[in-house]
Amino acid sequence: MTGGRPVRLLGLDPGLAQTGWGVILVEGARLGHVAHGVLATLTTDPLPQRLATLHCGLADVIAQHAPDAVAIEEVFQNRNPQSTLKLGEARGVALLAAGLAGLVVHEVAARFVKKALTGTGAAEKTQVAYMVQRLLPAAGAVAADAADALAVAIAAAGTLRPGLAA
Repeated sequence: MTGGRPVRLLGLDPGLAQTGWGVILVEGARLGHVAHGVLATLTTDPLPQRLATLHCGLADVIAQHAPDAVAIEEVFQNRNPQSTLKLGEARGVALLAAGLAGLVVHEVAARFVKKALTGTGAAEKTQVAYMVQRLLPAAGAVAADAADALAVAIAAAGTLRPGLAA
């Protein structure tokens, strides 16, 4: 965990159609909910416009919530190479937004997120969402992509070391 001052951590679950985001406050072993949401792009827009929309939305989230660090879920390999490519493009935009803001980025594997929250790397999305609500009750009802983003932040919070978020 962190030592000293609380760390504001932005978790991201990148996707081209929808990117979930969630901000938590990490203070020692305590976690607090700050905010969460989903950034959506229109499937009818051309790819460059969708990526620009995603970037502008992430830049706004970063400006509004002033995180100390960002945790981003790593790309997993889909059966469909086209889906993997689109996920990678959205993830690249998320990395760019964090980099332009000068933020430290923690990359977190999906299996690690599941294991950190539920005890098993093969957990279902519903199990992860349930644990997010148990760990962050102030969050209330959370959409699936935002719950995934909060889960990424929670999992990354357990690996933070002093100095890695500042």
